[in-house]
Amino acid sequence: MSKGDDLMALPTYQPDALIDFVREKIGVLNDAELCNALRLYPPAISKIRHRKMGLGASILLTFHDATGISISELRALMGDDRNHSVYPPICR
Repeated sequence: MSKGDDLMALPTYQPDALIDFVREKIGVLNDAELCNALRLYPPAISKIRHRKMGLGASILLTFHDATGISISELRALMGDDRNHSVYPPICR
């Protein structure tokens, strides 16, 4: 199972909430305008909304760059409550 599959399996995963938040934050009316403003491939946003594709790191970084909101806050907005520790576990 890939990381994207893990994310999409979360009962709290709501990418629509994050996409709508970013749209409102940058002041665009619809997904087409969002894609134009952020230079995203329009079918990607549609696939994310319809749960056919997970919201990946590159789009998350694009949202961060556009809004200035931290990655951890953006993850929380889409319901990603997984632990994303920066430090690897200590091997003994």
